[in-house]
Order: sequence, then C-alpha cells, then structure tokens
Amino acid sequence: MAPRAQWKGYLKIDEITCAVALYTAASTAERTRFHVVNKTTGNRVRREFVDEKTGKPVDKENQVKGYQTDNNQYIILEQEEIDAVIPQGDKTLSIEAFIASDDVDTVYFDKPYFIAPVDRVAEKAFGLIREGMKKQKVAALAKAVLFRRARSLLLRPLGDGIVANTLNFDYEVRSAEEAFKDAPHPKIKKEMLQLAEHIIDTMSGEFDPKAFDDRYEEALAELVRAKIEGRPIKVPKRKAEGKVVDLMEALRQSAKTAGKKKTAAKGRKAA
Repeated sequence: MAPRAQWKGYLKIDEITCAVALYTAASTAERTRFHVVNKTTGNRVRREFVDEKTGKPVDKENQVKGYQTDNNQYIILEQEEIDAVIPQGDKTLSIEAFIASDDVDTVYFDKPYFIAPVDRVAEKAFGLIREGMKKQKVAALAKAVLFRRARSLLLRPLGDGIVANTLNFDYEVRSAEEAFKDAPHPKIKKEMLQLAEHIIDTMSGEFDPKAFDDRYEEALAELVRAKIEGRPIKVPKRKAEGKVVDLMEALRQSAKTAGKKKTAAKGRKAA
C-alpha cells in the first residue's frame, strides 16, 4: 500500500515553487501493541473521564481545556478561543536560508518526514532544488504551518527526494551547560588515553541501521506467539552485574578483545 501523505502544499524558494507532499519517515505502527482488558471477563476496558472531586463521569460536551494557575485554580479555555490563535497557514513550505548540513545540533531534531513532488509538473522544479542542494552540499532552513503549529524545519537532500526534520524550539531544548555543570574533570593518564584511542581505532565501523535489533520488541512478539500457540514460555536468564575492576586493566583487556575482533572481521571479509 502506498504511503499516505501527512501534509500537502508547496515548496518555495524565492520565486520557484513546486507542489509537494510530506510523508512520515519513522513510525511505531509495527510495534507489538496491547489493549487493556478485564482479566475476569476478557472484555476490553473503556476509558472514562470522571470529576476528581465528585467521582461522577463527565459528558464529552462538558470536557474543556483548563490552564492551572499558581493558586491551583483553572482558567477555562473554549475550543473556539484556542482555534482563534492557531497561526494561519498558506500551505507553503518556505525556504528561508541555506546552511551547512552540520550547523544544526541534533538535539534540535524532532520528527523526520520525506518530501516528494506530487505530480510530473512539480518534478523539474523539485529536482532542481534537490540537485542544487547536493551540489553545494548544504541544507535548508524552512518554515511552514504544520498540524496547527508554526514550525521550523531542516531540509536535506536524500537520494531522489528530500528529508525534513521538524526542529524543536529553543525553549524546548534543555541547556547542555546546565546538564554538565557538575561533570567531573579527572586527570587522564597518557597510557590510558592511548589504549582508549587504540580501542576506538580497532572498533571503527559504518552506520548500518539494519544491524540494530530491538530485543524488547522481538521478545514481546515471541511471547505473544508462544501464548497463541500454547507453547511453554521461556524466561531468559538475567546476566549478573559485572564486577567493578581496575580501569587500566579493563582498558588492556578491551584492547586485546578489540584487536581479535578486528582480525576475525578481516578474515571474514577476505573469505
């Protein structure tokens, strides 16, 4: 089944415009999902909103949004009032500037989307923008109203298309200086640093997302299959926590292991 576009509009750079669509680039839809079930009857449990003071159910028409003030009171906001402050969108993804691809710290990355032209008329202009970005080795900062919010996005050419990451706002990203202000600064011996550099060198590789395995998801799926098929459930043994050892000795052992792994990998590659 062809992916469904999450948003359709126009990609615009100066006077160049082309019709595009945004598609979700990452999804959790394939994960094992559960419902809350009544253990006694086997029926699904239905959620119900109740008044926390009276304990009585609240009808949908009486459920409104409220902002909690400092004195624990609630300011009621009607949906019409909230809708009135939603930014007016013109279905345009406007490129505002071109920057170096690594200028944006990854902590600002939010959700990824694929951008593609919607028809043959748009293909030429889209291809021009994509190939121009590839040639100059740049990314683009763009703005658009997406899903009721004004968002900034980082656009980068990827294969025959463009990948866009919505960007977190500055107030949403916590300060790295604040997070690391109490980080220690121990004095590292030269020999220890050399061993660490050796381990890093022998373990150098390439990014391959296919090599990642979601062990929790795999275990959940196997658990469900076993329950359906009536098979006994195997409980994996938990590894005992490793002993605290001397850091220098751990580095030496790691260096030996890393060297053996690199030699074995070269042998497999040659074969």
